[in-house]
Amino acid sequence: MTIRNVTLIGTGIMGAPMARNIARAGFNVTVWNRTRAKAEALADVATVADDPRESVHNADAVITMVDNSPVVTEIYFGQNGVVEAAPAGVLFVDMSSIQPAVARDHAAAIAEAGRRHMDAPVSGGEKGATEATLAIMAGGSPEDFEDTRALFSAMGRATHVGVHGAGQVAKLANQVIVAVTIGAVSEAMLLAQEGGCDPAALREALMGGFATSRILELHGERMIERNFIPGGPLALQLKDIENALEVARQAGLRLPLTEQTRDAFHALAGDMRMSRHDHSAYLLWLEAINDGKRLGTKETQEPARD
Repeated sequence: MTIRNVTLIGTGIMGAPMARNIARAGFNVTVWNRTRAKAEALADVATVADDPRESVHNADAVITMVDNSPVVTEIYFGQNGVVEAAPAGVLFVDMSSIQPAVARDHAAAIAEAGRRHMDAPVSGGEKGATEATLAIMAGGSPEDFEDTRALFSAMGRATHVGVHGAGQVAKLANQVIVAVTIGAVSEAMLLAQEGGCDPAALREALMGGFATSRILELHGERMIERNFIPGGPLALQLKDIENALEVARQAGLRLPLTEQTRDAFHALAGDMRMSRHDHSAYLLWLEAINDGKRLGTKETQEPARD
């Protein structure tokens, strides 16, 4: 099946640049968003639909990029559900991050309705969405994955990781690494400063060695600049960690580092009311439990001696 007409539902931090890149690649794009103004900002490259059902009437593929499982379920099957409004055989591609079990339930219900489904969550944040360098983890049939190759290529690099739900499991594995690494980078930065290092110089020194990572590169810079405007909101990171731990529980696994990182993010989102900050704001929790020691506010000097 050749995909030419693409509907993208959810034009937020990630969805908007994704829609632009899909249009740039030559696809005919229609967009819908609950807050219409966010969709209207794409009127130069896409058709802006008045409601979700209207948005899918001529679609070959329907991408959802929204916050969580209940929102995806409502969009698919709720009062204004798009599954029954879409043409037979249309391919639904959920690029949101949701529970694997819910993705499998969606796939089964959509197949029963005579449509197709893939779960294809992404990693790379706002920067990856803008630069079309997202890592896309796709679960579903190999045939449907082949049909989406050109569409995925407009947004980044896609890998078929397994059956329905496998994309979501892969994304949770990704988020475990991201969350724990954000914690490790925060701790290393604060440790280095209090031991006499310039944190910015430390980051530069570590880049290219075994400790290098995209987290050190991008979020390390955010921490040094104290820029916590969300590229990846902390609340969504916490949701993903909770989902990962639920999958682990069902598999009979304990993930101690992930559990400890989850507790830190809980404190940030709840007690410190920072759920809409970028997830690199883990640093703020670390500073709070260390008597307010603050990255970037201490001059480089010899550490105190016993």
